[in-house]
Amino acid sequence: MKNDFKNDVLSRRTFAIISHPDAGKTTLTEQLLLFGGAIRAAGTVKGKKTGKFATSDWMEIEKQRGISVTSSVMAFDYNGNRVNILDTPGHQDFSEDTYRTLMAVDSAVMIIDSAKGIEAQTLKLFKVCKMRGIPIFTFINKMDRQGREPLEILEELEEVLGIESYPMNWPIGMGKEFVGIYDRYHNRIEQFRVEVDDRFISLNEEGEIAGDHPLKENNLYSQTLEDVLLLNEAGNNFSEDKIASGELTPVFFGSALTNFGVQTFLETYLNFAPSPQPRKSDKGLITPTAEEFSGFVFKIQANMNPAHRDRIAFVRICSGQFQRGMSVNLSRTGKSIKLSQSTQFLADDRSTVDEAVSGDIIGVYDTGTYQIGDTLVEGKQSFQYEKLPQFTPELFVRVTAKNVMKQKHFHKGIQQLVQEGAIQYYKTLRTEDVILGAVGQLQFEVFEHRMKNEYNVDVMMEPIGSKIARWIENEEAVNDSMSSSRSMLVKDRHDNLVFLFENDFATRWFQDKNPEIKLYSLM
Repeated sequence: MKNDFKNDVLSRRTFAIISHPDAGKTTLTEQLLLFGGAIRAAGTVKGKKTGKFATSDWMEIEKQRGISVTSSVMAFDYNGNRVNILDTPGHQDFSEDTYRTLMAVDSAVMIIDSAKGIEAQTLKLFKVCKMRGIPIFTFINKMDRQGREPLEILEELEEVLGIESYPMNWPIGMGKEFVGIYDRYHNRIEQFRVEVDDRFISLNEEGEIAGDHPLKENNLYSQTLEDVLLLNEAGNNFSEDKIASGELTPVFFGSALTNFGVQTFLETYLNFAPSPQPRKSDKGLITPTAEEFSGFVFKIQANMNPAHRDRIAFVRICSGQFQRGMSVNLSRTGKSIKLSQSTQFLADDRSTVDEAVSGDIIGVYDTGTYQIGDTLVEGKQSFQYEKLPQFTPELFVRVTAKNVMKQKHFHKGIQQLVQEGAIQYYKTLRTEDVILGAVGQLQFEVFEHRMKNEYNVDVMMEPIGSKIARWIENEEAVNDSMSSSRSMLVKDRHDNLVFLFENDFATRWFQDKNPEIKLYSLM
């Protein structure tokens, strides 16, 4: 039994896909699910006209806009591995959700559009991965379209991201002249748009096609041989240790839309991606093969099934084995909880899960018990996994229900959506007006859409502009008279006092006038 458990843990590969919007993240996810047998046909994000949508984009607004705004979790088995993919929102307004998701994975796959190179959101998310020291695998997408020179992209990778790169394969041409990829790792050529039987061409010890072959007549083939020779002589050396520490990224070229190079990428990724890693806690490192079950809540999602008005807390299992019906301690409160309703996901298609091990992501039914960042531990011991990042919001709106008769639904909807962590809740001290804060405008639009469609409440949102939110270390030193139009005093959802300053000048003016008040911000 112990050996089975250990082997199960070692077979897990849990990763997030990060990219700038439109780089092909959700399309790549679909193709990976296709290989895992989890779906029968891949629907691209832009499937609005055909009525065919990406599996991971299950929320109505995602289908309407063709974007991912929530992190979805999908699992499938492939070549003896259990693969857990966390598809994250590409839109920068939802980067907080993505940051938390990156805390729940052991590696990341970074997708780069071959025409656009490294974009702002990719850079932001890469920095979080780098900060955590997790391995990063790079997929250069859209090689079937005209893009930038591969060497130029590699140079940008190293200069902008500060990470060494090692091309596992190399494109032969691009756009209309895209012929395939020269696979350095497998010592073969994979041809683009040919019959399955002719797809792979073996290479000899010199890394060339032996004997006669039509491809040898193509100038692109000889150019590729020159490029590969240059990479072999002047490029970085392959190092599994550097991959494991996040210092070197293996690079793959392909096209997610045409499903080219994806299977090769997946199989090679599984060879080098880490199994579940030890996790930091306030009691030291917790190893994934430790016997006692433990995990943490990194996401809460309301209304995955709108008909049932349910709420799911996503738990990353960090040690031990989960068994449905087991009792765990919630470290924050010390209370014992029975985990009887548990699920695993293929996007919004869920099934009851009876057992799971370290590295797996499970959903547990939540009646309002959990908060993002909560640690669950089996047995009598109690500890807390490291805190998850929370952002200081920058945009604020005052929110009311259009129909005063729907106050109950209004407050219930806000309470549940706020617990997901994308928007933050505040109320004014005397009048208790509801104010919502967010990192980006799109979060408010998604909130408005979901209130109407999931809670049947039309809301009115009055923008109060961008503010500088600051929490207070010594609340006892604050009094009501410090609140003004330029430094509004409110309470957050945990009843902590918060100042919303009009601008930098107002913040400095307040600090100069009240030096005894100690202010701080979130991330």
